[in-house]
Amino acid sequence: MLKHNAISLAPLSPCKTSSKSPKMQTNAFQIMVPKPMIPSMINPPAVHRPPSSTPLLKPPRAISISTPNGGTTPTTTVSPLDVVDDSVTAFWDYQFLFVSQRSETTEPVTLRAVEGAVPPEFPSGTYYLTGPGIFSDDHGSTVHPLDGHGYLRAFSFGKTNGDEVKVEFMAKYVKTEAQVEEHDPVTGTWRFTHRGPFSVLKGGKKVGNTKVMKNVANTSVLSWGGKLLCLWEGGDPYEIEPETLDTVGKVKLMAGCDTAVETGGGGGGVWDVAARLLKPILYGVFEMPPKRLLSHYKLDSSRNRLLMVSCNAEDMLLPRSHFIFYEYDSSFTEVAKQEFTIPDHLMIHDWAFTNTHYILFANRIKLDVVGAMTAVCGTTPMITALSVNPSKDTSPIYLLPRFPDKVNHNRDWRVPIEAPSQFWLLHVCNAYENLDENGNSEIQIHGPACSYEWFNFQKLFGYDWQSGKLDPSVMNITGSKSLPHLVKVSINLDANGNCQRCDAEPLNEWNKSSDFPVINPAFSGTKNKYIYAAASSGSRSALPSFPFDMVVKLNVSTKSVHTWFVGSRRFIGEPTFIAKGSEEDDGYILVVEYAVAVQRCYLVILDSKKIGAADALVARLELPKHLNLPLGFHGFWASDE
Repeated sequence: MLKHNAISLAPLSPCKTSSKSPKMQTNAFQIMVPKPMIPSMINPPAVHRPPSSTPLLKPPRAISISTPNGGTTPTTTVSPLDVVDDSVTAFWDYQFLFVSQRSETTEPVTLRAVEGAVPPEFPSGTYYLTGPGIFSDDHGSTVHPLDGHGYLRAFSFGKTNGDEVKVEFMAKYVKTEAQVEEHDPVTGTWRFTHRGPFSVLKGGKKVGNTKVMKNVANTSVLSWGGKLLCLWEGGDPYEIEPETLDTVGKVKLMAGCDTAVETGGGGGGVWDVAARLLKPILYGVFEMPPKRLLSHYKLDSSRNRLLMVSCNAEDMLLPRSHFIFYEYDSSFTEVAKQEFTIPDHLMIHDWAFTNTHYILFANRIKLDVVGAMTAVCGTTPMITALSVNPSKDTSPIYLLPRFPDKVNHNRDWRVPIEAPSQFWLLHVCNAYENLDENGNSEIQIHGPACSYEWFNFQKLFGYDWQSGKLDPSVMNITGSKSLPHLVKVSINLDANGNCQRCDAEPLNEWNKSSDFPVINPAFSGTKNKYIYAAASSGSRSALPSFPFDMVVKLNVSTKSVHTWFVGSRRFIGEPTFIAKGSEEDDGYILVVEYAVAVQRCYLVILDSKKIGAADALVARLELPKHLNLPLGFHGFWASDE
């Protein structure tokens, strides 16, 4: 049994803001640090590794934060000078990923290559990456990483004189309604007033606080139809000016899409009655938007369409779910819309599509009555009103007709396909469908899944809302089947739409913890060969599964696996693929490196064809230390061509 001491950690580097800095100290999350223990010896996988960084036997330095007058104020309450193993260092390393960044750029910052160089043939464009930027205010409150205000980063690639490619960096907060209310641009101080779905305020109004749906626009970013959008899981996206990253305002993509379900008409069943009773409370008291646009979208490259999906606010409390799928052309004009009501209580974060179907994996949830009562009162986060529902040992998959007028069978889409094993789907990499001459079809879906045990609503990222502390051990439970890992789901349908086979298995027999899979976007919705994802080498005893420290490349045709390892005490986020040629894997991988060992962040460029080889690294570009980044979520490559 580990005994824990609470340590309060401040940001690892000075933090200069573009506005007037507050004359007070900024506190980061607290974390749970175990007393020193001897880690077990783990043999690292056979992958390409760069030279080792700072030896683990060297104890980390005390962490401090810059004050307005340039001095430093120590904030640690326990000295780690007697640490001689990885157990404590790992906890400090994890904290680095969630240190608030209050700085914003007013002008582009040119990045310097500290290793390699950007090749002259690198495509011109901008890599956008979003994620939370701040986790604690100046009045004692902390928030869950999922409730942190959106902080948009932009890495722009452009030619200068000759063949030299210049990379410029910018970063700004998305000025959502909540951000404008909680941040004082004159003093630079923050006071959290919105609870958010995953947090409870300590220094603000707690009991009776109805500001629940805190749209922080921090989850994903999209450039489409001349608009740059930052999205969140529970509301309208915000439009951003691409050159300056200034916020234009909220975009009402679902305006004019009211249905009978929303307005209170339609069926008279028990759940319809319950929905009509809930709407005045959710829409009025808690000011929830009637529809929640999911943060994950899809690009159908063959039709040049953007696909998005929404659900109703009351769906999270009822055992039925109402989804609307929207399709937009390249000018952001809606060209198709399909509505489906599914008789099940689901939580959908990501989804898939093929030429003929929208695909939903039924992550089952249920209402927690006690949690709902305390959540409504404001003493617990709103998410405590829900819990996972592992009552069935199968995983339902809904195949919804994308073009109903072209369906030539009478299969009832309300009846799910049952995968024979239970898992919680986190993200979808790709899905595609093959049709033979007899009308039989095979559908394949690739993505990361985990166990219901691992997906703990209240402790995602190891955040404890009661103490405001981070404990990475929550993300590193034992058991490879529990942790996020890449799976392949295969479904065979006959010409009448009847399921003949459905199974799920590890993709390429790769069992290491993995997430954030991507492909060459030109192959989205069609058969692809290569998948790239963030993965863990498992080489650290205290952080064996998360955060990730490898980029893995899987060839689903040959079943081969190749990896690139970022280095000791260094982590990565989601990789992004940038195509440069006609072959599927001819391109580059962009990924942000969080180098805890030296307390710096880098933008890494890899040759996607050479992952697994010693020369896979193309360039590593260094960010200024005062612009170190918290862990990002999802990114997007916007080509200038």
